[in-house]
Amino acid sequence: MAVIPARLGAERLPGKPLRLLGGRALIAWVALNARRAGVADEVVVATDAPEVAAEAERVGVRAVVTQERHASGTSRVAEVAARPEYGGYGVVVNVQGDEPFLPAAALAGAVAQVERGADVGTAAAPLAAEAAAAPSVVKVVLGAGGRALYFSRSLIPYPRRADGAPRYWQHLGVYAFRPPALARWMALEPTEAELAEQLEQLRPLGHGMSIGVATLAEPALPGIDTEDDLRRAEAYLRARGDGGAGRA
Repeated sequence: MAVIPARLGAERLPGKPLRLLGGRALIAWVALNARRAGVADEVVVATDAPEVAAEAERVGVRAVVTQERHASGTSRVAEVAARPEYGGYGVVVNVQGDEPFLPAAALAGAVAQVERGADVGTAAAPLAAEAAAAPSVVKVVLGAGGRALYFSRSLIPYPRRADGAPRYWQHLGVYAFRPPALARWMALEPTEAELAEQLEQLRPLGHGMSIGVATLAEPALPGIDTEDDLRRAEAYLRARGDGGAGRA
Protein backbone atom coordinates (compact mmCIF):
# COMPACT_ATOMS: atom_id res chain seq x y z
CA MET A 1 0.00 0.00 0.00
CA ALA A 2 1.24 3.49 -0.87
CA VAL A 3 0.08 6.37 1.32
CA ILE A 4 0.57 9.99 0.22
CA PRO A 5 0.55 12.49 3.11
CA ALA A 6 -0.64 15.91 1.98
CA ARG A 7 -0.83 18.77 4.46
CA LEU A 8 -2.56 21.93 3.27
CA GLY A 9 -0.61 24.31 5.49
CA ALA A 10 2.86 24.04 3.95
CA GLU A 11 5.04 26.99 4.96
CA ARG A 12 7.30 27.38 1.91
CA LEU A 13 4.51 26.88 -0.62
CA PRO A 14 1.12 27.69 0.96
CA GLY A 15 -1.75 25.49 -0.18
CA LYS A 16 0.75 23.21 -1.93
CA PRO A 17 -1.45 20.13 -2.56
CA LEU A 18 -4.03 22.30 -4.33
CA ARG A 19 -1.61 24.39 -6.37
CA LEU A 20 -2.21 23.89 -10.06
CA LEU A 21 0.34 22.16 -12.22
CA GLY A 22 -0.62 21.94 -15.86
CA GLY A 23 -4.19 22.81 -14.91
CA ARG A 24 -4.51 19.99 -12.36
CA ALA A 25 -4.01 20.00 -8.57
CA LEU A 26 -0.55 18.88 -7.51
CA ILE A 27 -1.93 16.13 -5.27
CA ALA A 28 -3.74 14.62 -8.26
CA TRP A 29 -0.47 14.42 -10.21
CA VAL A 30 1.27 12.73 -7.27
CA ALA A 31 -1.54 10.21 -6.72
CA LEU A 32 -1.86 9.27 -10.39
CA ASN A 33 1.89 8.93 -10.77
CA ALA A 34 2.10 6.63 -7.74
CA ARG A 35 -0.76 4.49 -9.02
CA ARG A 36 0.71 4.26 -12.50
CA ALA A 37 4.02 3.01 -11.06
CA GLY A 38 2.32 -0.33 -10.46
CA VAL A 39 4.26 -1.06 -7.26
CA ALA A 40 1.47 -0.72 -4.67
CA ASP A 41 -1.78 -2.70 -4.55
CA GLU A 42 -3.57 0.41 -3.34
CA VAL A 43 -2.84 4.15 -3.29
CA VAL A 44 -4.37 6.32 -0.57
CA VAL A 45 -4.07 10.07 0.00
CA ALA A 46 -3.86 11.02 3.70
CA THR A 47 -4.74 14.65 4.28
CA ASP A 48 -5.95 17.13 6.89
CA ALA A 49 -8.20 18.94 4.40
CA PRO A 50 -11.45 17.73 2.80
CA GLU A 51 -10.74 19.82 -0.30
CA VAL A 52 -7.48 17.92 -0.85
CA ALA A 53 -9.33 14.63 -0.42
CA ALA A 54 -11.85 15.78 -3.00
CA GLU A 55 -9.09 16.43 -5.57
CA ALA A 56 -7.72 12.91 -5.05
CA GLU A 57 -11.13 11.33 -5.35
CA ARG A 58 -11.81 13.40 -8.47
CA VAL A 59 -9.14 11.34 -10.27
CA GLY A 60 -10.28 8.05 -8.76
CA VAL A 61 -7.82 7.76 -5.86
CA ARG A 62 -9.10 6.97 -2.39
CA ALA A 63 -8.52 9.59 0.31
CA VAL A 64 -8.66 9.58 4.11
CA VAL A 65 -9.11 12.76 6.15
CA THR A 66 -6.78 12.34 9.12
CA GLN A 67 -6.30 14.25 12.33
CA GLU A 68 -5.30 17.82 11.64
CA ARG A 69 -2.13 17.92 13.71
CA HIS A 70 0.72 15.59 12.81
CA ALA A 71 4.39 16.18 13.50
CA SER A 72 5.44 14.73 10.14
CA GLY A 73 4.20 13.15 6.96
CA THR A 74 5.23 9.73 8.26
CA SER A 75 3.07 10.27 11.35
CA ARG A 76 0.11 10.93 9.06
CA VAL A 77 0.91 7.77 7.10
CA ALA A 78 1.06 5.81 10.34
CA GLU A 79 -2.46 6.94 11.27
CA VAL A 80 -3.81 5.54 8.02
CA ALA A 81 -1.76 2.34 8.20
CA ALA A 82 -3.16 1.66 11.70
CA ARG A 83 -6.76 1.60 10.46
CA PRO A 84 -8.30 -1.90 10.44
CA GLU A 85 -9.11 -1.76 6.74
CA TYR A 86 -5.41 -1.40 5.91
CA GLY A 87 -4.07 -3.92 8.41
CA GLY A 88 -3.32 -6.64 5.88
CA TYR A 89 -0.46 -4.92 4.07
CA GLY A 90 3.03 -6.27 4.72
CA VAL A 91 4.84 -3.17 3.45
CA VAL A 92 3.68 0.45 3.60
CA VAL A 93 5.18 3.03 1.24
CA ASN A 94 5.15 6.73 2.10
CA VAL A 95 5.17 8.74 -1.14
CA GLN A 96 5.67 12.39 -0.28
CA GLY A 97 2.87 14.64 -1.50
CA ASP A 98 5.13 16.96 -3.47
CA GLU A 99 6.66 14.33 -5.79
CA PRO A 100 4.58 14.38 -9.02
CA PHE A 101 7.36 12.87 -11.14
CA LEU A 102 8.78 10.26 -8.76
CA PRO A 103 10.20 7.44 -10.92
CA ALA A 104 8.58 4.02 -10.59
CA ALA A 105 12.08 2.64 -10.00
CA ALA A 106 12.30 4.72 -6.82
CA LEU A 107 9.16 3.13 -5.36
CA ALA A 108 10.20 -0.37 -6.41
CA GLY A 109 13.74 0.20 -5.13
CA ALA A 110 12.55 1.43 -1.73
CA VAL A 111 10.39 -1.68 -1.30
CA ALA A 112 13.28 -3.91 -2.40
CA GLN A 113 15.51 -2.42 0.31
CA VAL A 114 12.97 -3.45 2.96
CA GLU A 115 12.68 -6.92 1.47
CA ARG A 116 16.48 -7.21 1.77
CA GLY A 117 16.33 -6.46 5.47
CA ALA A 118 16.59 -2.68 5.91
CA ASP A 119 14.30 -1.15 8.53
CA VAL A 120 13.44 1.63 6.09
CA GLY A 121 13.86 1.73 2.32
CA THR A 122 14.23 4.86 0.24
CA ALA A 123 15.83 5.99 -3.03
CA ALA A 124 18.31 8.51 -4.42
CA ALA A 125 19.28 9.80 -7.85
CA PRO A 126 22.53 11.26 -9.21
CA LEU A 127 22.76 15.00 -8.59
CA ALA A 128 24.76 17.51 -10.59
CA ALA A 129 27.41 19.35 -8.57
CA GLU A 130 25.98 22.75 -9.50
CA ALA A 131 22.62 21.82 -7.94
CA ALA A 132 24.01 20.21 -4.79
CA ALA A 133 24.35 23.40 -2.72
CA ALA A 134 20.64 24.28 -2.84
CA PRO A 135 19.06 23.77 0.61
CA SER A 136 15.75 22.80 -1.01
CA VAL A 137 17.48 19.70 -2.43
CA VAL A 138 18.10 17.03 0.21
CA LYS A 139 21.32 15.07 -0.18
CA VAL A 140 22.24 11.66 1.20
CA VAL A 141 25.68 10.17 1.83
CA LEU A 142 25.88 6.41 1.34
CA GLY A 143 27.98 3.84 3.12
CA ALA A 144 29.02 0.37 2.10
CA GLY A 145 26.13 -1.70 0.83
CA GLY A 146 24.00 1.35 0.07
CA ARG A 147 23.01 2.19 3.64
CA ALA A 148 22.38 5.85 4.44
CA LEU A 149 24.99 7.54 6.62
CA TYR A 150 23.43 11.01 6.76
CA PHE A 151 20.87 13.24 5.05
CA SER A 152 21.29 17.01 4.81
CA ARG A 153 20.15 20.18 3.14
CA SER A 154 23.80 21.25 3.18
CA LEU A 155 26.45 20.31 0.66
CA ILE A 156 27.52 16.77 1.57
CA PRO A 157 30.07 15.41 1.15
CA TYR A 158 31.95 18.70 1.30
CA PRO A 159 34.46 19.04 -1.59
CA ARG A 160 37.60 19.87 0.40
CA ARG A 161 39.90 18.86 -2.45
CA ALA A 162 39.95 20.92 -5.63
CA ASP A 163 40.90 17.96 -7.83
CA GLY A 164 37.82 15.86 -8.41
CA ALA A 165 34.32 16.58 -7.14
CA PRO A 166 32.59 13.92 -5.02
CA ARG A 167 29.50 12.12 -6.22
CA TYR A 168 26.30 13.72 -4.96
CA TRP A 169 23.04 11.87 -4.41
CA GLN A 170 19.64 13.56 -4.31
CA HIS A 171 17.30 11.96 -1.80
CA LEU A 172 13.90 11.22 -3.30
CA GLY A 173 10.63 11.55 -1.41
CA VAL A 174 9.73 7.94 -0.74
CA TYR A 175 10.02 5.64 2.29
CA ALA A 176 9.05 2.00 2.64
CA PHE A 177 8.71 0.07 5.88
CA ARG A 178 7.02 -2.92 7.40
CA PRO A 179 4.35 -1.99 9.98
CA PRO A 180 6.52 -2.90 13.02
CA ALA A 181 9.34 -0.65 11.75
CA LEU A 182 6.86 2.17 11.15
CA ALA A 183 5.52 1.76 14.69
CA ARG A 184 9.08 1.84 16.05
CA TRP A 185 9.81 5.06 14.14
CA MET A 186 6.70 6.66 15.63
CA ALA A 187 7.79 5.74 19.17
CA LEU A 188 11.19 7.45 18.87
CA GLU A 189 12.07 10.85 20.32
CA PRO A 190 13.15 13.64 17.95
CA THR A 191 16.90 14.05 17.51
CA GLU A 192 18.92 17.27 17.44
CA ALA A 193 19.90 16.65 13.83
CA GLU A 194 16.29 16.16 12.78
CA LEU A 195 15.21 19.39 14.44
CA ALA A 196 18.12 21.34 13.00
CA GLU A 197 17.75 20.10 9.43
CA GLN A 198 13.94 19.67 9.55
CA LEU A 199 14.35 16.23 7.98
CA GLU A 200 12.21 13.53 9.55
CA GLN A 201 14.37 10.64 8.26
CA LEU A 202 17.16 11.71 10.59
CA ARG A 203 15.11 10.46 13.56
CA PRO A 204 15.18 6.72 12.77
CA LEU A 205 18.75 7.04 11.47
CA GLY A 206 19.87 8.76 14.67
CA HIS A 207 18.32 6.04 16.79
CA GLY A 208 20.13 3.25 14.97
CA MET A 209 17.49 2.11 12.49
CA SER A 210 18.94 1.13 9.13
CA ILE A 211 17.89 3.00 5.99
CA GLY A 212 18.66 1.23 2.74
CA VAL A 213 18.94 3.46 -0.33
CA ALA A 214 18.16 2.28 -3.85
CA THR A 215 20.24 4.29 -6.31
CA LEU A 216 18.83 5.25 -9.69
CA ALA A 217 20.96 5.40 -12.81
CA GLU A 218 19.52 8.69 -14.09
CA PRO A 219 18.86 12.09 -12.45
CA ALA A 220 15.32 12.72 -11.25
CA LEU A 221 13.18 15.83 -11.22
CA PRO A 222 13.09 17.39 -7.74
CA GLY A 223 9.97 17.51 -5.63
CA ILE A 224 7.98 20.73 -5.52
CA ASP A 225 8.86 22.71 -2.42
CA THR A 226 9.03 26.31 -3.63
CA GLU A 227 7.55 28.66 -6.22
CA ASP A 228 10.66 28.15 -8.35
CA ASP A 229 10.15 24.38 -8.23
CA LEU A 230 6.58 24.85 -9.40
CA ARG A 231 7.70 27.02 -12.29
CA ARG A 232 10.29 24.46 -13.33
CA ALA A 233 7.68 21.71 -13.21
CA GLU A 234 5.37 23.76 -15.43
CA ALA A 235 8.21 24.25 -17.90
CA TYR A 236 8.89 20.50 -17.88
CA LEU A 237 5.25 19.74 -18.67
CA ARG A 238 5.22 22.26 -21.51
CA ALA A 239 8.41 20.76 -22.92
CA ARG A 240 6.91 17.28 -23.02
CA GLY A 241 3.59 18.58 -24.33
CA ASP A 242 1.56 17.48 -21.34
CA GLY A 243 -1.04 19.24 -19.22
CA GLY A 244 -3.84 18.65 -16.78
CA ALA A 245 -5.84 16.72 -19.35
CA GLY A 246 -2.92 14.41 -20.11
CA ARG A 247 -1.33 11.66 -18.13
CA ALA A 248 0.47 12.34 -14.89
